[in-house]
Formats: sequence, C-alpha cells, structure tokens
Amino acid sequence: MADGARGPGAGRERESDRKGEPVRELVPELAHALTRVVRGRVDLGVTARALTTMDASNYRRVPLGVVAPRDADDVAAVLAVCRTYGVPVVPRGGGTSIAGQATGTGIVLDFTRFMRSLVSVDAEARTAVVQPGVVLDVLRDAVAPHRLTFGPDPSTHSRCTLGGMIGNNACGAHSVAWGTTADNIRDLTVVSARGERHHLSQGWQNSTSPVGLRDFVIRHLSALRTGYPQDLPRRISGYAMDALLPERGADLARAFCGSEGTLGVVTEATVRLVESPAARALAVLGYADESEAAEAAAGLLPYRPLTVEGMAADLVRVRGAGAAGLPRGGAWLFVEAGGATEGEARSRAGELARAGGALDTRVVSEPGAMRALWRIREDAAGTATRMPDGTEAWPGWEDCAVPPARLGAYLREFRSLLTSHGLRGTPYGHFGDGCIHVRIDFDLLTPAGVGRFRSFSEELAELVVAHGGSLSGEHGDGQARAELLPKMYGPELVGLFGEFKDVWDPDGLLNPAILARPARLDENLRFEVLPKRPVDVEFGYPHDGGDFSAAVRRCVGVAKCRTAEGSSSSVMCPSFRVTGEEEHSTRGRARLLHEMLAGEVVTDGWRSREVRDALDLCLSCKGCRSDCPVGVDMATYKAEFLHHHYRGRRRPASHYALGRLPEWLRATAPLARPLNVAAQLRPLAALAKRLAGITPERTIPPLAPTTFLRGVRAVRGRGGLEGVRGPGGVCGLGRRRARGELDGAAVILWPDTFTNHLSPQVGWAALKVLADAGIEVGLPAGRVCCGLTYVSTGQLDRAKVVMRHTLEVMEPWLAEADRPVVVLEPSCAATLRTDLPELLPDDPRAARLAASVRTFAEALEECAPDWTPPRLDRPVVGQTHCHQHAVLGDAAERRLREKAGLTGELSGGCCGLAGNFGFERGHWEMSLACAEDQLLPAVRAAAPGTEVLADGYSCRTQLAQLAGRRARHLAEVLAEGLGGEE
Repeated sequence: MADGARGPGAGRERESDRKGEPVRELVPELAHALTRVVRGRVDLGVTARALTTMDASNYRRVPLGVVAPRDADDVAAVLAVCRTYGVPVVPRGGGTSIAGQATGTGIVLDFTRFMRSLVSVDAEARTAVVQPGVVLDVLRDAVAPHRLTFGPDPSTHSRCTLGGMIGNNACGAHSVAWGTTADNIRDLTVVSARGERHHLSQGWQNSTSPVGLRDFVIRHLSALRTGYPQDLPRRISGYAMDALLPERGADLARAFCGSEGTLGVVTEATVRLVESPAARALAVLGYADESEAAEAAAGLLPYRPLTVEGMAADLVRVRGAGAAGLPRGGAWLFVEAGGATEGEARSRAGELARAGGALDTRVVSEPGAMRALWRIREDAAGTATRMPDGTEAWPGWEDCAVPPARLGAYLREFRSLLTSHGLRGTPYGHFGDGCIHVRIDFDLLTPAGVGRFRSFSEELAELVVAHGGSLSGEHGDGQARAELLPKMYGPELVGLFGEFKDVWDPDGLLNPAILARPARLDENLRFEVLPKRPVDVEFGYPHDGGDFSAAVRRCVGVAKCRTAEGSSSSVMCPSFRVTGEEEHSTRGRARLLHEMLAGEVVTDGWRSREVRDALDLCLSCKGCRSDCPVGVDMATYKAEFLHHHYRGRRRPASHYALGRLPEWLRATAPLARPLNVAAQLRPLAALAKRLAGITPERTIPPLAPTTFLRGVRAVRGRGGLEGVRGPGGVCGLGRRRARGELDGAAVILWPDTFTNHLSPQVGWAALKVLADAGIEVGLPAGRVCCGLTYVSTGQLDRAKVVMRHTLEVMEPWLAEADRPVVVLEPSCAATLRTDLPELLPDDPRAARLAASVRTFAEALEECAPDWTPPRLDRPVVGQTHCHQHAVLGDAAERRLREKAGLTGELSGGCCGLAGNFGFERGHWEMSLACAEDQLLPAVRAAAPGTEVLADGYSCRTQLAQLAGRRARHLAEVLAEGLGGEE
C-alpha cells in the first residue's frame, strides 16, 4: 500500500489467500467510498459482477463490481479508493480478450459507457485523439471521408475498443501493410496506480515517465538488447521493454502497448492514421492444404499486399467451398490489394493471384462480394469453437506466431503435436505475418483433460520457440501463456518483467497475476463452476448433446452481438443496439445464465430476478441463432428460463392473455364484430389492456369478422376439398389425386392463428397464387397450432400439449414425406422448423413435420419451378421477418421478388413488435426504438409508389400502428398482380 497507508481494509484476512481475492464483506463499504468520489456509474451489484466474470477466454474470475468512469479524474479517484482498500483494478474494453487478461477479482473499469469519445481528427497530420472506449469501427467510419483509416483491424473491429487494442497490442488482417497497434500510436495519456498522470511519447524529453524507469533501462541495457528475438513481425509476448533502448528512440508509448492493463490506465491516445486505398480488390487463392498455403504466403510479401490471410477447409461448414464462393482447394489465402481505381486494384490482385502458385484463384472487387468472402474469414473465431462433428473447441493457443518463412514447417509439426495428444484444431489467421489462430478440442471439464491441456501447452510453447516464434502474436499472453514466458525469454528477462511492473505499479494494484508473476494457465478455468451433470430442461438441445450447460457454454465472448449498427444482412442484437448495455446483449445474457448455473454470483437459480430482468428485454428475435458465429439461441434459452422461473407461480398477466392467444381468438371468433366495436371505446379498451398486461400505448388489432377457415368452409363443396371460389377467385383447393393428374405437387396450407383470425386476406391471396401456379392445396382436417405464443412466454408444458395435438391431426398427412406444408407466417414456420422437434425430440412425427415446412416462396419454387409470376415492376421496402432471417432464410423470397420485378432491399433487424413482446407493459419504448433502428426510417425514406412488404403479422402491425402504413404479404402483392376478383 502506498506510503505505508492503512485504510479500512488493510491487514484483514483475505477470503482466498492463494488467489488474493478481496474480502466480500468490504463490498458495501467500498461501494459507498466509490460512489462518493466517482461521477460515473458505480455498480457492485449481482448483475454487474456476473457480466464481467469472463472475457472471450477460457478463464473466469469474479470481480467485486464495475465502475464506468466519466473521465481521467474518475479513473484517478477509483484508483485512490482501491489503493486504500487494497482492491485490484482491471481496465476493460469490449471484453473480447481471449487470454484472460480482461478478468479480475477487484474493480473492473468499463470504458465503453462514457469514455468513448473521438476527441479530434487532424486529417492533414493523419492523427486522431481518442478515448479508450472508442470502438474501432467508430474511428474508422469517422476518418473514412478523409480517405484515412486506422491500420490495425482485428476481426472484432465492430466492437473492440482502442483501449483494449492498446492493452493487447492488437493487429488484425492488414498488419502486413500497416503494422500492429504499437506501430500506430503516437502519444498516450496514462494514469498510474498511484494517481500520477504520465504523457508517453517517443523520447524521454517528450514524455513524463514513472520515477525510476529511465534508471531501470540504464541498469539493464545488456539484457534488453540481447533478450528479445529479432525480425519477428508479430512479437507480442511479454513487455516491450526493448522499445526503451536509446537506439530505438526510447519510445515509451510503444513500450506501454501490450502491457495488458498491468502498468497504468490509458485515458487518451493520439493514434496515427494511414491512407486508405480508393479501391480494393480481393484475390482468394486455393491450395491443397494449409501448409502449402502457408509456404506460399511469404512469397507474396514482396508484392506489398494489404493482407495475406489464411484458413483451411475445416472452417467452411455445410455448403462446401464452391457454394461459399471460394475457389477449388483445401485451404485458401485471402490476399487484398489496393489501388487508385478499381481497375488498378484488380490488376494488382491479379498479379498476386498469378504469383501465388495456387490451384485455383478468384479475384473480386465488388464490395458486396468482398464482404461475403471476408465474413467467412472473420467469423472463424466463432465458427472454430465447434468441430465439424459438434465437439467443443477452445482458445488457449489462439495466436502464437513464427517467422513467416517457417510457417509451413511449423504448421506440419503443430498438426503432428495435436495428433500425438489426441487433439484436433482448425488453424487459420494472419499467414503473411506467421501468426496462427486455432481453437482446439481440449477437454477442460475433467482433471485428466485439464492435465492434457497443460502438457500440450508446455510442448507447444517449446515448438514455437524452436521455430524462433512468439507465444503471443496478437492477443497478448494473459493467463493463457504468461506462465510459459520463461521458455521464450529465459528466467533473467522474465524476472525483469516483474521489476518493470513494480516501477510502474509498486503496490501491485493493476491486473495482478497477469504478465508479471502470472497465475497458472490451468487455474481459474471458467468451466470448473458449472454443474457436472446435465440440468433437467424441456428443450432437447440437439446440437449440445441435450445439455443446457453445453448450450450456454456456446457463448465464448467474441461479442458480435455488441455491434451497434444494424444492416440488412443481420438481426442480432436489437435490444443491445437500443440500450448499449451489456446485459441486453446476447453475450451478457449468456454470461448471466452461466453464472446462474454456477451459483456463486447468481445464487437463486431459475428464480433469479437478475436473469429474468436481463431476459425481459430479449425480443426472442432468434437473430443470434444465425448471426452469432457460434449459434447461441437466446430465444430458446429465454423460453426455457421462463418455464422454470414461473413454474408453480403466478405469471404476468400478458402470459395468460398473449401467451394463450390462440385459445382466446378461437373463443372470441363468433363475437368478432361486437368486440371490434368495443375495442374502439377508450374506457373499455383501456380496461382490457390493463387486465391483459398490454401497454396502454398500443391499439388492440381488429379481429377478422370471418376467419380464414370459416370462409373456406363456407364456400367448400360438399363431400370434401374441391376447387372453391374465394374472395380472390377460383382457388386450387382439392383432394390429392394421382400424381400424373397434377400440374404441380400438392401441398398443405397451414392455417396459422394470425392468418386465420387476424389477416385471412393473406390466406386467400396465397390460395389464388398457388392455384395460378397449378398447385393443388389441402387444409388440415382439424385444428392445428404451432405453439409459438406458448413457447415465447415459456409455457412449455402447454406448448407440448398443443404440439402433440397438432401432430395427431397432421399424422395422416405426414405419412407422405414429400408433401410440403406451406406456412405463410414466418414466426410459425420457424417454430415448426425448430422449436417443435426440439421440444418433442422423441416424437418422429415432429421431425417429419419440421422437414415438411416450406415458406410461400419456397413452395412455389419447389412445386411450380416453371411458373411465371405477374410482372409488377415497382420498388419495395419493408422488413424481412427476423425469424425468417434466422431460421428459414429468404433466398427463395429474393428470387421470387426478382422474377416479379420487385426491386430493392428489405430492412434487416427486428421490427420491435416481436409477437407478444411489443404489446407487453413495459416494452413500449424498446419496441419503438427497435422499429426506429432500421424499419421506420427505410419506410419513411421510400419514394411514392413503393410497395411496403412484410410477410410477418407483427411487422405489418408495427408499421400500421407506428407509421400509419399498410404493409402486405408477398402473396397479397402477387395475387393483386394476377387480377380477377378481389
């Protein structure tokens, strides 16, 4: 403790003397002390602690709380209080570190809440001043109009922060051209553990350094000159003390980079910017295997590419390389070239392609095609967490680096070492810099598996060193590798690491057990605390062996869900984009579920209010199921949680009113007209909404005076399902006849609750279009329901009853496996496709029905491939339903719109109504904000005459209530184009 001071916590026995965890009894006292001096946010509650127990690594340490400082004064105040109480401090950016350095047992400093400003940009000097919480893409977007960029660009560029990049000396794909973060930092402003402000730059005369630092360098000149490997572009391991050598200009800012929050806290940074090429082109080169690709990579460097990235076929799942847009081969190099024009960039990319000696090549310059290819590579950090057979794989040796010329030989020996330990991994990464990322199928759940993890790590460290490499080539050492640094640097230099840290942080306050005097690589593993046996749950979790813990473990913390900007190609995570709060991200909710299972921080299990409150603003959009690189399915986890949370207890009123909507609609169908009148009377409507738990801002949607099924029955001929005449003209509704008598395959039209009771016009339109396409249609003989509303409110027992009844009704139809079931409502189709077989995994009928589900466009494409839709030739705007995006895909819809001359892109994201969510009390603001994220601005900006499309009932309702615009299902638009009776 500084100057021998003894505060209220001094001298007390610690709860865990081995790990140095502060005494929990200090929390109220510490919270009071922090709140008195900090203007930012102080939170030592359960949720804040649970959200920050982990980063993107294998490690877990429980903090005392989180402080979001507003400025450097707040940082100094936090450090002063924590110094008094002997509590460690851990600076944290986006929490995407994969070596464990963003976890700690004391106070976590969160810079993403307030200290995230881009202070200034000097385009002429090519510099920018940033606070540590600035997200990299925010900086890049701000300087892009000046044709500038920040060179380092890790794959987490949409959510990693500049402070985190400085702490880890992050690099990214373009480091072969623009170097590491340390190469692009000019000045740093740092607060030391004792509250001193330091300005770090190049040269002692331009900097203010800690007392004793210059003397330290003078005393150890020989060791600093001889102890570091040379000519290794990705040497990130350890402290960069050699940057302080006089012949290197005594660059204090560079020496600080990569110190992983152990020396001081960055409060401001001046970064260098580089010129961004006006045009870029990407050459993808295919090779037989990764070793051949690695050996070719070094030969491309003289051509000065912007990137030389590599990956093998292990990471291209399901569709295969050709379908993914990759050239032939078992491994690929992604080589980017820049130019003043597209032609010049393509020419340079072509030159690189010819120089690579590849089996096959592809050169693209169209931005969309380049983004699609780059996404394959960028998502590897998540994709690699599952082996092709579904086995879990983990970081731990995520980014070691060797000289590029030795990469091919290293990879062959690396593969051999994996095999000798009975392990598997999928290498990928920055081949041009000799830096390899890999997730390995370590067993980190059993003592034997952890023992193998240690022995493999020790041997791999020796292999890396034997090739002249660095244990870390990008993400830092953290807890994963710091213990092994003596193998790379020797005991003398590693001993100096401890002395170097003591010069900066004599009290050992900042991120202890990281880098200097590190914790062991096999302690603090985040899996130790999870249940040893599977938890009793309702869903089958088929991709996780039926184990809910394994499902929750899917979240490895890459934090793609924390991306602030949406796009037409993504949905995840709408609630985070509105609030910016970690607890409203997919990762945050997964962390809370992890801690719920662990029972240490979240102690009341399924009854947890903290978990309930975090899940309350989850819209169950299922976007994470497709957009999360590891396929976290928070909508399913939420339904599971709600089922257990309210089991045997009174539920919110909305669960009874909206969760059981199909029952209410069936009961009230005969009274539709008087109920619609009553809903227009404000006092009655207000009373009904209050009793039903519906937010008062909502309008109760009108009921159809005649349901879709009742209308069909009214016009159906005697004796069965014959051709009938509905509001849209003659419909192809008939018994299945001999296949030769049909122009197209017969289908079953699913009468979902929303179409049947609320928008029957969609059903009639679909019948009309299907008839025009020559497709004969049948309807189920009894009442069916997918169970969506029961699932979304966690009434899983009731959902199973409803689903089993549906399967009994559908069983005669399911005997013929080739009969498609056309579902017009995307959310119902998604429920049948996924929730049905996952809730009833032992019923083979569930799998058969799920496999039979088709969207409207899929059915037309499959059953009437030669049908030509009416030519409408008009622009469209609107929403791709989030469940369609996540579960069903919209490729068939896009092709159908193109054939019909409906041009333009539909919005991504979520409309914000999301079934029951947007109607529930307390969700109005979130629902409105989600709609304002993409959908409403797109509709407002549309030109007159633009068709507003939305296949989902929720999306159409949201547009009607918030924008006063009538949106239509694609079937309605096509039916109108066919003409005839309407």
